[in-house]
Amino acid sequence: MDSLFAVALFAVSSSVTPGPNNIMVMTSGVNFGIRRSLPLLTGICVGFTIMLLLVGFGFSQLFELFPHLHFLIKCVGVFYLLYLAYLIAKSAGSISSSNQAEPLSFMKGALFQWVNAKAWVVATGAIAAFTTVGASFYSQNIMVAITFLIVSFPCVGLWLACGSQLKKLLNSNQSRKWFNLMMSGMLALSVVPVLREIVEQLA
Repeated sequence: MDSLFAVALFAVSSSVTPGPNNIMVMTSGVNFGIRRSLPLLTGICVGFTIMLLLVGFGFSQLFELFPHLHFLIKCVGVFYLLYLAYLIAKSAGSISSSNQAEPLSFMKGALFQWVNAKAWVVATGAIAAFTTVGASFYSQNIMVAITFLIVSFPCVGLWLACGSQLKKLLNSNQSRKWFNLMMSGMLALSVVPVLREIVEQLA
């Protein structure tokens, strides 16, 4: 029971704190509302749960055998996050356009976890901290994954609700333009530590 409580606390703290997932969800809430953003929210939560299971079931061992694979995914993740930041900034001036972009889908939210640096840190940290080697390893891994699945919906959903409320306040093209630019900047800033790490590895 103590272990479950510790996992739950870790899941809450890592899921509710700012990161690429929450920034994307809040931005989607502002621009598309809660209902149209639910597939993205669900994709993020389910996708991260699957990621946790796969990391626990040996994906991390694959990276130990092929460390360059992890570096490659990290590089792809940085460029993809910067691309998303660009798309958010680009949409800033076309909020009311009839050609308004659709919110990200369930599948894009799920697949995004594999290029999300924070997701990798949380997943590997959770498996390392809350599982032990032995017969119960797999049941512990499943317990960690299910806990994150349950906790992540309200935690990430809180950011979606905040975005939806902001939508009522940001009722002009100009205000949403500045909001999207600010979110784009925050998303770009979130990759700076990873980008610095990549540069150090290349050097």
